Amino acid sequence: MTFALGIGHLLAGLWAPNSSPYLAVGNTAIDLTPDPVKQFAIQQFGESDKTVLLGGMAVVILVLALAAGLLSRRSVWPGVVLIGGFGLVGVGAASARPDLVVLGVLPAVAALLAGTAAFVLLHRLAARDRTVTVDSQDPDGDSQDQGDGESGASRRTFVLCVAGLSAVAAGSAFGGQALSRDQGVQAARDRITRRIPANPPIPGGADFVRAGTPSFITRNRDFYRVDTALSVPAVDADAWRLRIHGMVNRELVLGLDDLMARRTVQRTITMTCVSNEVGGPYVSTATFTGVPISELLGEVGVRAGAEQVFSTSVDGYTAGTPVDVLLDGDRGALLAYGMNGEALPVEHGFPVRMVTPGLYGYLSATKWLVDMELTTFERKTYWEQRGWAEQAPIKTQSRIDRPAAFQKFPAGTMTVAGVAWAQNTGIAAVEVRVDGGEWQRAELSTEVNNQTWRMWRAELGFSPGTHTVECRATDRTGYTQVAERVPPIPNGATGLHSITFIAT
Repeated sequence: MTFALGIGHLLAGLWAPNSSPYLAVGNTAIDLTPDPVKQFAIQQFGESDKTVLLGGMAVVILVLALAAGLLSRRSVWPGVVLIGGFGLVGVGAASARPDLVVLGVLPAVAALLAGTAAFVLLHRLAARDRTVTVDSQDPDGDSQDQGDGESGASRRTFVLCVAGLSAVAAGSAFGGQALSRDQGVQAARDRITRRIPANPPIPGGADFVRAGTPSFITRNRDFYRVDTALSVPAVDADAWRLRIHGMVNRELVLGLDDLMARRTVQRTITMTCVSNEVGGPYVSTATFTGVPISELLGEVGVRAGAEQVFSTSVDGYTAGTPVDVLLDGDRGALLAYGMNGEALPVEHGFPVRMVTPGLYGYLSATKWLVDMELTTFERKTYWEQRGWAEQAPIKTQSRIDRPAAFQKFPAGTMTVAGVAWAQNTGIAAVEVRVDGGEWQRAELSTEVNNQTWRMWRAELGFSPGTHTVECRATDRTGYTQVAERVPPIPNGATGLHSITFIAT
């Protein structure tokens, strides 16, 4: 089976990386997994959830391979049927992928044929070895030496064949991985980076890093990543095209140079994932470079009745962003091709992604963007089909970053610090309290804009013992967080973050 998957992965690297049967099955498994299971995986494994899935698939494949061998000791057919059935699963998964054309099943078909042929070959060699071994056991001793020689040669042939097939499997897998990445992406990123200006300066006092908060700007390598892509798409920037169509007066197709030739802006924006639990890590801030979506929609002319922009990723993922939000020039939604002074990293959507302030990413921040269709809310997106909300403004939240849970500190005065966010609204105040006591106002950092998070800190006194600190934020609309805990799905978590620690 590993030989089959290696061949399939190699051919997919030549054709389309996601057509690898291994990845096609994995992506289909992600699509079919019940939503509670997905949320459990995100909560337990974070950004390693896909690695865990791939590892689990490898274990299943190993078990199936062992079963095929054990069941086929007398006849080749049980193994052929098992391997053939597994291969057909790969073909079916590839044919069902929305991001693959008809020919996208070829790597899976090739893997099916290669795996079956390799198994039949190994089975024949093993059967020949058993036959020679039995024949060599001559009770009269007349042909014992000759039989031993034939048996040894037969075993060596079998072992060499296994080793050769294993080497080809490993080489094919590594080759396919290299080919899927070697599509000139890094050279294109370097070329685009040279056209992106440095980040605009951030005002002093925008964070309290020394007190324990994150830095105001999140480095690209630290920016959270939550998406459905099992394998990060490697998009050819020169061949990339974006189609804007549907309920518009004039359809528009853009290449990357076309997009970058338009008026470019830089906006510092905090993004939040709807999967973020109260106090969770899936919130980050970056300065994005791109073209205002409102200007592109003005260029194509939005027809009456259009309610959402139905956006599609190169891997088939879909999202739906309200048209009125994207037309709001003050909101400042972007088609971004730059992030923190360089071209978008591949894992964050290279070459172009959507960035829409104030909305959770699952309906507003499509990565590896290739299509934008103006339509109504009757058309349901990837997550809406799984019960998530049609519209999901980011909820006002706050988080304690210092102290850490169950950390020990000397009793006395200590700085408690964290972050708060209310994108598109802005944070007006943060309050903290100790052990359920009176709320106390925290000091806020310098506000950069109402689309970004804001840091806070407070000097508090603690007697020896165990203490619990809570925080709550109030945004500029006057809304203050409530204590009621609501899970992230379908439209974002609510509740107060708390930390328990020990003063010694």
